Parts: sequence; structure tokens; C-alpha cells
Amino acid sequence: MTTTSVPASLPAAPLIQAFFVEYLLNQKNASPRTVAAYRDAFRLLLRYLHQTKGVQPVALRVADLDAPVILAFLDNIEQQRANCIRSRNARLAAIRSFFRFVQMREPAGLAVASRVLAIPVKRTERKLVGYLTRSEIDAILATADQTHWDGRRDHALLLTLYNSGARVSEIIGVRRDDIALDAPASLKLHGKGRKERAVPLWAKTAKVLRAWLQEPGDGLSDLAFPSARGRRISRHGVSYLLNRAAGRAAPACPSIRAKRVSPHLIRHSTAMHLLQAGVDPAVIALWLGHESVETTHGYVEADLTMTENALGKLTPAGSAPGRFKPADKLLAFLEAL
Repeated sequence: MTTTSVPASLPAAPLIQAFFVEYLLNQKNASPRTVAAYRDAFRLLLRYLHQTKGVQPVALRVADLDAPVILAFLDNIEQQRANCIRSRNARLAAIRSFFRFVQMREPAGLAVASRVLAIPVKRTERKLVGYLTRSEIDAILATADQTHWDGRRDHALLLTLYNSGARVSEIIGVRRDDIALDAPASLKLHGKGRKERAVPLWAKTAKVLRAWLQEPGDGLSDLAFPSARGRRISRHGVSYLLNRAAGRAAPACPSIRAKRVSPHLIRHSTAMHLLQAGVDPAVIALWLGHESVETTHGYVEADLTMTENALGKLTPAGSAPGRFKPADKLLAFLEAL
């Protein structure tokens, strides 16, 4: 058998199964959300191949997944399924992860894997990070009716969400043992990639949590913010109670109406307020559980006040800060593009 015929005979199904079971679950210990996202990407790919090539998924060969086929699939989900570029790139990330596994597992698939891994991600428009002002956060936190159990829970949950900058998946999983109220008070969060981090709690947050954790419960749930039935609140549940609070806060703080309030917007707000308070971006990256401090630089770009202050420092005293105005016509033309 020639070298070029080996990849054509290499079955894809056993490799895909090994990728999920041996690599993602056993070796990487990937989170359920990552496994689900990758699973959905392969479901779409295998259905696309069945519809366009008439090949049953179990009969696929690695050669059937070569770069032109993957590119056609990516175009299909963009054009036919109306997926955005971010979704397209997420599907490609799952496929590329599989072919990195193929590179390690099967030398016969190296050529196909190399071609697929060379497929670039599509660049997408990068928008400035949105966030809530401190007055908007205060208005939202003030809406909880603390004469009722669920109102006190909502207030404690949203305040902790703002203090910690936690992802919604992290806040709903917080347990009583994750909260340390002895000085210095802190909160343990279980983040992406099964990474833990400890976040300091402000004195106000610690006070609210101390009172909340003394609330009588059924004694069966060790969750810090359970539902009325003692179960874990869903991601949708947190979004619902936050949007309800934002709606109640809007009459007193009309600027909230112009913003799409979500748990992730609260996370952005925490980062922005820490940055405005002078906290180092590297510390903010640790606070939020970012993989890289580069992620935190987006908040610097979004804060117009900080950039105006920086520009003011470079402007001679007594003169107003201004934009660069090219004197040359060609430079002016290029500047206007």
C-alpha cells in the first residue's frame, strides 16, 4: 500500500470517539460545556456530510474531512444556517482540536490534519466592551424587596456577582463552604477549565453574606444561593432576576433602558470599575480568571475617561487636547480612509 493511500483508508469514527472519550474527558478533563459545544459542532459536520456526500457518519474516512470539505461546511453554516462569524470560529475550533488529536494519534492522518489546521479563523468586528456605571449598579442592587426571603437572596446574589465579577456558571455553583467571612473575607470560585480562584470580598458584601447565610433553610442544600426548592438556580434564572431588577431600576435610572443588562455585563462592569479605581490590569485578570492579561486590555480601550486623561497628560499646559491634523493632502487622504 502506498503512503498516499493510507489516509484514504483511515476510519474517522473510531478517532472521533477516542477524541471525546479518551482526550476530552479522560486526558483534558474538559468541562461539560466544552464537551457539549464540541459535540454540537461534530453533529452539524456529520449531518452536513451525510446530506451532501451521502456517506453515513460511521463510514467516514479521515480523507473525507479534508480542508476543502471543512471550508465548504463552514461556508454552509454561515450562509444556510445564518451562523455569525463567532459561531463559525467556534465550530472551527472544535474541528481543529480534533485534528491536533489526530496528529498525535495517527501519523497516517498528518497530511489531512496539517491542511485543516491551516484553515484560519475569520476576523470579526471587535466592539468596545459595554458596562454599567456605578450609579446604574447601585440602582439595580437597591430594587430587591428584602422583606421577603427571595428578595434577600437576590440582593446577596447580585451583590456577590458584582463584587466577584464571576461568570454566571460560577455564581450558581457557589456553596456555603466557598465563602470565608473571617478577615480577610473571600470567595472561592470554580472557573473555566476547572480552575479555582479566590476573590476578596468587600466589607459590605461580607456583611450582607454573613446575614444571608444565617437565614433558616431546609438544611439539605449547601448551595449559597439556592432556589426556593433548595436546588441550583439555572443560568436563565439568574438572567431573569437580573433583568427584573433592571426593569424595576429603570424609572429611577433611565440610562439602564439603553443597555442590554445580563450577568456578563455585570462582569464587565466589575472589571471596568476596578480599572477606574486604579487596580493593575494583571490583578484584574486574576480577579476575573482571565487566561491572559491581554483580555483585560479591552476594558482600557473602552474607558473613554482614561484615554482622555492619558491624552491630557501629553498636551502642553494651558492648551486643549486635540486630534492629529495632517497638513499634507496625501496624508489627509490616507487619514480619512
